[in-house]
Amino acid sequence: MALIQDIRGAQGGLAERVSDFFTALAEARARRAVYRQTLRELKALSGRELADLGIPRSTITRVALEAAYGK
Repeated sequence: MALIQDIRGAQGGLAERVSDFFTALAEARARRAVYRQTLRELKALSGRELADLGIPRSTITRVALEAAYGK
């Protein structure tokens, strides 16, 4: 019996796993929102504004990915 209780304690309960799942889902949605907002804002800039920031238009997607998800 002790072995079963130890295994269950290590894995966490169903409620905890469901809670962790929804927390991870919310974090993923927040990161995706940051990515989409950054991408939208950078695409709206003119070529001159991007040049002032030192961002070539071809790297806009990479910059947005780094902003949302890190390196």
